[in-house]
Amino acid sequence: MCCAMAESGARPATAPGFVVLRDAGDGYWRVIAETSRRPGLSAEAARAQAVRDATGGTAGDGQRYAVVLRSEWRMAQRL
Repeated sequence: MCCAMAESGARPATAPGFVVLRDAGDGYWRVIAETSRRPGLSAEAARAQAVRDATGGTAGDGQRYAVVLRSEWRMAQRL
């Protein structure tokens, strides 16, 4: 699988957050947003909230999303 990645500028360390991706079909994923993690939510609820935040609450029922911790996303890009 592959993904289309938007170029992001170097950022200082920030609060925990997520990178939200949408399934673009044929094994490709598209980065659609970076969101902040909402405190007080469980891991699963925080990821669901990240999708709502990234899509403005308009996530399609048939759409597939992936949510990755921002720190893991940045680390993976260094490999």
